[in-house]
Amino acid sequence: MSESRNDSRAGPGRFALARAFGRAALFSLPGRLLLFIIVYVMLAQMVIFLPLASAFRSSWMVERIQAAHIAALSADVARTGALGEMEVRDLLSGADAVAVARVIDGRNELVLYGGPIAGTLVNVDSSELNWLDDIVQTAATFLAPEGRYLRIVDSPMSRPDVILDVIVPEAPLKRELLNYSAGLFWLSAFIAVVTGALIYVTLFYMFVRPMRRLSAEMARFQRDPENPAKAIRPSGRRDEIGQAEVALSAMQDDIRQAFKQRERLAALGAAIAKINHDLRNVLSSAQLVSDSLASSEDARVRRQGERLVRAIGRGIRLCEETLKFGRSEEAPPVPQAVDIHAAVEEAAADAFLSEGQADWTNALPVGLTVTADPDHVHRIFLNLFRNALQAMGEEGCCLTVSLAEGEAEGGSVTILVADTGAGIPEKVRDKLFQPFSGTSRKDGTGLGLATARELARANGGDLELVSTGLDGTVFGVRLGG
Repeated sequence: MSESRNDSRAGPGRFALARAFGRAALFSLPGRLLLFIIVYVMLAQMVIFLPLASAFRSSWMVERIQAAHIAALSADVARTGALGEMEVRDLLSGADAVAVARVIDGRNELVLYGGPIAGTLVNVDSSELNWLDDIVQTAATFLAPEGRYLRIVDSPMSRPDVILDVIVPEAPLKRELLNYSAGLFWLSAFIAVVTGALIYVTLFYMFVRPMRRLSAEMARFQRDPENPAKAIRPSGRRDEIGQAEVALSAMQDDIRQAFKQRERLAALGAAIAKINHDLRNVLSSAQLVSDSLASSEDARVRRQGERLVRAIGRGIRLCEETLKFGRSEEAPPVPQAVDIHAAVEEAAADAFLSEGQADWTNALPVGLTVTADPDHVHRIFLNLFRNALQAMGEEGCCLTVSLAEGEAEGGSVTILVADTGAGIPEKVRDKLFQPFSGTSRKDGTGLGLATARELARANGGDLELVSTGLDGTVFGVRLGG
């Protein structure tokens, strides 16, 4: 009893193991590759099966014609004596026929006859048969009912001037054709398995295993990207896989360098934050002194104090902007409908308050709305307006905001911000949107345009330089509708 229970428990366990192995083989890349190869080879064999079966059927009928011809010659030799019923039956049996007739020198004659034929008769005349008819009749042979006969009309190979008309039962042909098909199937299966195995082994060692190595190297690098020991070592192959290994190695080197650069920048940022903190304290103390100098009764001292106040103010703003830029990434935008006309007016008012006044024209349609984060929109235009006012200098002039030609409400809109400054020098244009680089002023940080473009792109838009020259500069801000 205990042994039977153990067997019953081991049975499902073995089946479960077999199922697990089958699933692993089926869903793994090598397993599916092998399966597809076998299936495709079998499909190719199926395509040529009917032509092969048709050739086998034609060969079988040629053999029957040859056997019937020999039986007819034997009958001719025996005509000097009497051919009894037994002799006729033996000759017909040797040819697997029930009747043999021939046409020779224009004369029709019945050579051998075994008695009445009870069954359906199918005519097969080789002179009228094409390859398509041959394939169709071969397919019909597999479905042929019992008791059907074939009437084969053909010439023997040794006597092309003689036409034989032979009637044979179709059952032997069907039986031999089925046996041939079974043998062909197992031969095809063997060829498919052997071919599939050979192709599988070739593809496995040439492609699958290298791809597995690439995947494993990627996963290993992902777990510890900063460790050089985790990097892939290219195998030196010159094909596409070798190129992928080289590209992966280069990418891993770039990522490691980026991590090192990030660490250095983080350390540098922490140091700058400490320096800025101390520097702001120093500048705050100096600002108190400069305020006192600016309120002096001596005009000369007062002018120097005012200049000192402006210089200290620029230093404080530089510290603040540097700290802001060095913080973590901007918060994701919260898109909503923004009245762009009113938003631009508010940003201009803040810019005028900090940088001085200028002639101001807001040519945007009243009520025009865009879908964007309101705080981001305010900061984009505040940075642009402050840059424009600083570029125009203390004498100032005209600052204009308008809608680009062809823009309409309901889609993305491009808003043009134009000033009448001296333009942007050519040497600055290539680095215009790079932090700490895109400025031509000695006291500028280059953070305004970089921040404005980052915010515009975060909202699905962009910021670009439209034109610049001695008559002024135009920026285009594209925002979603």
